[in-house]
Amino acid sequence: MSTPARPQPEPRDSYRAFRTITTRWMDNDQYGHVNNVVYYSWFDTAVNAHLIEQGVLDTAGGSTIGFVIETQCQYFAPLAFPQNVEAGIRVAHVGSSSVRYEVGLFAEGAPQTAAKGHFVHVYVDRANQRPVPLSAELRAVLERLKA
Repeated sequence: MSTPARPQPEPRDSYRAFRTITTRWMDNDQYGHVNNVVYYSWFDTAVNAHLIEQGVLDTAGGSTIGFVIETQCQYFAPLAFPQNVEAGIRVAHVGSSSVRYEVGLFAEGAPQTAAKGHFVHVYVDRANQRPVPLSAELRAVLERLKA
C-alpha cells in the first residue's frame, strides 16, 4: 500500500481573490504563533466578506444562509502577531445547494501558503433551515472564483 503524498504549500496564482487580515494580540497562543482555531475563523472571514462585497450574501436579512458542514486545514509555516495575513480564496466545486471553498493563507507578500484548507457551505433557507438551490447571482460570483 502506497503512502499518500504529503500536502505541499501552494503559490499565490492558485487563488482567485484576496483579502488582507490583520492579526491580533489575542490570536497568538502560548507558543508564540497564531492558534490553529483562528485559521478557521480567517477562512470564514475571507469567503463571507467576499460574498457580502459582491452583493450575494446578506447576513442580517437575507433569506438564504450558508451552513458549514465540513472543514479542514493543513499547516506549513507559522503565522504570528504582529503580522498581516493575505487570504486567497477559490471555488473547487459547486453543487445544487453546496459549495466547496478553498482558502490559502499567506504571510504578507510571501509566495507560498503558510496554511491551506477548505470548507463546504450548504446554503439553506433561513426560516426552515432546509437546503435551497444556489441563486443565479451567487453562481455567477462562484464561477469567477473557480480554480
